[in-house]
Amino acid sequence: MPETLAAPGLTTGNAPFVEEARTRGQLYISQAYEQYSEENHEAWRRLYARIRPRWEQFANSRFLEGVEALRLPSDCVPRLSDINLRLQPLTGFQAKPVSGYVPGFLFFDCLRRREFPTTITIRPADRMDYLPEPDIFHDVAGHVPMHTERAFADTLVRFGDCAHTALGMIAGIRDEAEQARSLTSIIRAMSRFFWFTVEFGLMRAPGGIRAYGSGLLSSYGELQHAIESPDVQRHPIQMEWVINQGAEIDHYQPLLFIVDSFDHLFELVDRLERLMREGKLFNVAPGLPEVNPGDLRSFLEAARSL
Repeated sequence: MPETLAAPGLTTGNAPFVEEARTRGQLYISQAYEQYSEENHEAWRRLYARIRPRWEQFANSRFLEGVEALRLPSDCVPRLSDINLRLQPLTGFQAKPVSGYVPGFLFFDCLRRREFPTTITIRPADRMDYLPEPDIFHDVAGHVPMHTERAFADTLVRFGDCAHTALGMIAGIRDEAEQARSLTSIIRAMSRFFWFTVEFGLMRAPGGIRAYGSGLLSSYGELQHAIESPDVQRHPIQMEWVINQGAEIDHYQPLLFIVDSFDHLFELVDRLERLMREGKLFNVAPGLPEVNPGDLRSFLEAARSL
């Protein structure tokens, strides 16, 4: 009998379907659900089973309500089509499968359209605890339940508005070097604010501080560490501090910021845009995160098309 070959699967770093799409320059793709291997589903089961009790302890209540509203499965990788059927009527958001890195302006513009670029691959079984790039567990289990909360979803749309405001701010700068320098500063400020809120944000709650940031909610180890460790500095959010604070990705965060509510977070993004319009984001402190050349190029190309 001929040997039966195992399906290649959709494992991060080893997914021919995704790699071929990238080679073709295809950013938006289908989920190709039938290509998930049993090992992929087992990775999801393990990730979900161990983090669920920590969600109950440390996650914002709106996140937990979102998990239930989406009927997030515990036993297999979710179908994005099923997630979207439940998500779209709540806030208009949709998970949009992508083949990988989404350049900065395109990412924020997707949010403005209530589309969330979503990775379809899942981390390998020997890398359960940390992966430098996003995977479907981070994107769907970490981000998407928060998209069922109206005020949070509207906040993401406001981030998209800020990206368009940035185009207007730099469109009138004729010197190309100065335009690139000013835009780099704006992108760095936006990235830092997004990092310390959407990715690693904490929020006040009746039972104490709880996590709403996806980087925390998708990390078994860091979620508890963020709430309980004495090694973490937790401060009420201050805009000027956040946009000038370096952000590093390769270790647990030693500094986190606390918002009062989702309405408070929305107001902060409004303030971020006002600072941008006033020219106060043209010279934020240098340092991490480094601005990806592809992100800068995506903004510059969008500005030139105005």
